[in-house]
This record gives sequence, structure tokens and C-alpha cells, in this order.
Amino acid sequence: MKVLVTGGAGYIGSLLTGVLLERGDHVLVVDDLRFGGESLLGYWHHPRFRFIRADVTAALDPGLCAGVDAVVHLAAVVGYPACQALGRERAWQQNVGAVQTMFAAAEAAGVGRFVFASTYSNYGLAKDGEPVSETSELFPQSLYAETKIAAEQYLLQQAPLSKCMPLIFRFATIFGISPRTRFDLILNQFVLEAVTKKELVVYERGYSRSFVHVRDVVAGICLGLDAPAEKVRGEVYNLGAESGNCTKDELIALVQKHVAGWKLQYKEMSFAGDMRDITVSFAKVRQALGFEPQFSVEQGVVEVRDAIQQGLIKNTISPRYQNADFTTQ
Repeated sequence: MKVLVTGGAGYIGSLLTGVLLERGDHVLVVDDLRFGGESLLGYWHHPRFRFIRADVTAALDPGLCAGVDAVVHLAAVVGYPACQALGRERAWQQNVGAVQTMFAAAEAAGVGRFVFASTYSNYGLAKDGEPVSETSELFPQSLYAETKIAAEQYLLQQAPLSKCMPLIFRFATIFGISPRTRFDLILNQFVLEAVTKKELVVYERGYSRSFVHVRDVVAGICLGLDAPAEKVRGEVYNLGAESGNCTKDELIALVQKHVAGWKLQYKEMSFAGDMRDITVSFAKVRQALGFEPQFSVEQGVVEVRDAIQQGLIKNTISPRYQNADFTTQ
């Protein structure tokens, strides 16, 4: 299979690239390298790896998707703070316009499927307190979620008649180590601050989130690439597992268990952030695609702790590890 990965230098994309190469696929990474391309250097001389530096919001080379079997679209402005920093117009251009551009290019080139990275942020606050599923009402609490919902709607409108089959994954909050690890995600951030600052300030105490390891996300994407057409076209899957549903207090308890010598402080939220407080059902992806995660939240805490303490990751305040501006997932 020849797979085009947009945002392939990012948190998910850099790991996905390696996994696809390991299993025998050809990989074309398209990325604008806003935060550098070091995450791809290990693949540079691989005979089935190719890289093109390009901005997916701009006019694309008509031949970009030629011979491609599947597109995995990861490039985006990711998260509430990054979208707010850019403003509505630019965030909409990056997260909706780029999807339309890439899908049109894939359709014109005869690409078979289009895997889109969306988010469980789209659910916002669960009104009845019950676990949300793919059929639950979407209740976005941020500009980020609004753009992801709009992109989903566009792809779902194309699904009935397009040759290219769109498949949407709503990722839980991702954690764990990749060639371009991010530390603006809650689990990774909590562990980093406990290890390096010896203090952790927590907002929205008790709020529930859902978590999934970056390697499990990559495994889920691969399932989507290989799944029969009837399980792909126009389908939406929450990607994660019920075992990843936990409150912030439960996450903090795991950090306390595995990181010693730090102080905890609680504060009230002083700004209108992404106020998610939900648990998620993952029954559909488990039953339809056979997805079962291999890495627990507790394993993630230990993994991130060890990578920091052993010096594998340094200078984590660098933009390489954050999503302060435009970045890739």
C-alpha cells in the first residue's frame, strides 16, 4: 500500500510513518516542518520513504496523490489554545479548508480511502452524564472542536457518492512517547511538571477525560487502512477504550504513585477553556474493527517519567514539544 500522511512529522504522524514502513508500506509524508523535521530523520534513507515539504492549506501539486492508495490526514491546528491564538479565520482555514483541499485532491487522483483525525472534544459536556457514543449529540466547547465538526460534516457529505471513502476517528486524549512527543497534553504535562518542577498545578479538579496511548492510536489507524470498505465509508469511530476513562484525580494518583517528591496545588479556572467533562464509549470500534489498546494510563505515566529522568528528552519548553502555534497532531 502507498500511504500519504499529512502532518507526518508530528506527534502521531512520525510514529505512524515508522509503523507503516515496518509493515511493508510505501509512505509519502507531507509536512511544512513548522517545528522541524528531526522526527523523520530515522526514515530518511529508507527505500520506501519519501518526503515533500508543503503547506496543505495552499495550492497542491496536481500529481501529489498520484498512485496513492490511502491518505491519513493528521495536519491541523491542534487544541483549544492553539486555535484561539491563531484566531477563527486561520484556524478554520487550517482545520477545515485543508481537509477540503486534500480530499478533493485524493478524489481526483482515485485514492481509495481518506482517514481523518478528529477528536472526542467534539462531544464537549455530556448533558445526561452517560458515556458518549458516536451517535451522541455534539456539544463543542472550543473553536478547535467547532472546526473538527465542520470538517467531519464535509467528509460525511462526500461519503455517499465519492470514489474515495472517508473514515473518521475521534481520538481520546493522547499520551506517551513518539519521535516528536508533545508535552501540552495532560498526562505528559502532569508527569513532566512533577519530575522537573517538583510541583503540579491542577485546574478543573475531578473532571473526567479519556486517554489513549499514541502507539494504540497508530494501531487503530492501521486497522482503518486495512478494514473492509463497508466498515470505512462514512463511518465515525471513537478511538480509545473504556479503561482509559478516568478523572484528573485518578490521573494525579498515578503520578503520585510513580513520581516522588513533588507538591500538588489546586486552582480555579480563571478563563473559559475547553471545559470537557465526559466519559466515552468505545464499543463500536472494538466490535467493528477489533480494536483493543495495549498500553494503560499507568504504563504511560511510567514511560514518560523514564524518558525524562533518563535524559532522552530535554528542553521540553521548546516549540518542538508544544502546540503554541500551528503544528501537526
